[in-house]
Amino acid sequence: MNIGLSRDLKKRIGKENVKTDAADLLAYSSDATHHYIKGRPDAVVLPLTVSHVAEIVGYASKRGIPVIPRGAGSGLAGGSTSSRGGILLDMKRMNRVIDINKGNFTAVAETGVVLAHFHRLVEKERLFYPPDPQSMAVCTLGGNVSTRAGGPRGVKYGTTGNYILGLEVVLPDGSIIQTGGSCVKQSVGYDITHLMTGSEGTLGVITKVITRLLPLPEAKKTIIVKCRTTEQAAFAVSEIISNGIVPSMLEYLSLGAVALMNTLLSPPLVTDGEAYLFIELDGSPLQIEEESLRVKAVCEALSVMEIRIVDDKKEAASYWKARSSLYPLLMSFLKKVIVEDVTVPRNRIPEFVKAVEKIAASTGVAIGVSGHAGDGNMHPSILMGEISDEMEKKAHRAIEEIVACGLELGGSISGEHGIGIQKREFVMREMGARQVSLFKAIKEAFDPKGIMNPGKIWLDGGKNR
Repeated sequence: MNIGLSRDLKKRIGKENVKTDAADLLAYSSDATHHYIKGRPDAVVLPLTVSHVAEIVGYASKRGIPVIPRGAGSGLAGGSTSSRGGILLDMKRMNRVIDINKGNFTAVAETGVVLAHFHRLVEKERLFYPPDPQSMAVCTLGGNVSTRAGGPRGVKYGTTGNYILGLEVVLPDGSIIQTGGSCVKQSVGYDITHLMTGSEGTLGVITKVITRLLPLPEAKKTIIVKCRTTEQAAFAVSEIISNGIVPSMLEYLSLGAVALMNTLLSPPLVTDGEAYLFIELDGSPLQIEEESLRVKAVCEALSVMEIRIVDDKKEAASYWKARSSLYPLLMSFLKKVIVEDVTVPRNRIPEFVKAVEKIAASTGVAIGVSGHAGDGNMHPSILMGEISDEMEKKAHRAIEEIVACGLELGGSISGEHGIGIQKREFVMREMGARQVSLFKAIKEAFDPKGIMNPGKIWLDGGKNR
């Protein structure tokens, strides 16, 4: 332990807000993937105010100490882990919802607020904040903003970036700026608000967020579609979208995923199909009735095995709860799960699913396929019952081939998880050398000392690595 660092931090913001014990530091050494344990921070700081954050970041800047912002640690790319020691800023104590403005359809909140709590407060006012990462029971608003997180509702409503109007940010020198504001329209210079959104803590520390809100939909309806083959399910997704139907959620799930989810489903689904679609429609009662009939007609034309329109709200809720619990369920009996995050054009999903099945066969790796298929964001998951050097090599080869396939189909290496450590090696493939050089120039302008979350987003060296 660095005694001098511990003493300095406690002096600045109080000993009760600083953790330096070995057990505490170990607890912050990974995110939800668990296998991105690259090193421990030298200290963990839990700020209560933006002044605390500015004080700590300014102190770190003068001494060239790395600073790693962190929300709930529920990320899946290693983005909030420390590979070079430094100060980890746990933002969860900055968790106030400051304002919900019904007249302006906006809200202001600190970044440590848990997303599910934010949803509940907003919905009490009959308003709606659509972004819904599967980890929303624990993830924070700031973590969502930092990674441009998405979720099942992305098909209709987009992702976090579509709802951010303004930010309060502590820059790497400890100064504080306010970007954007509460106006829906803003056209003044460079859009620093959305530059910071998705920057994964590499440009500064986001401490406050102004979000755009929508009216809360009046009604919703769940539909479960059982398909004979994985290809039929993937084609059904493409057909639903091409027929002009835009569900609020449209999820693709393999037989194995549904069999696992059946431990939580009430009633459980009969697992005699190869793939399933979980669909939710929202809007006015008349709208969702009409759309449910259209979805049924599309699926019947494809001769799917079964179409169930779920009228019982409790039953419908159990399906979506099970869907959001899929990753924890996998982790309950597997040694390691690597959740990929490739997005492809929605009409290319059938090709992508077929290619992943071939990759699994050729590499000898078990790969489960699920995803937010309505927006093309697929999550092929490497399922490892045992961990060995040989298995790690096979898994890496499978990931490389999955990423290459996604890019060949006109896709992207990440739809919602961000880059962090996991996807660094693939950024150049998608963005090209010129764009990566622009990334680095932006990083240099914001953070010339390279203290903010070093080692993330790109691979090659230098002080801003």
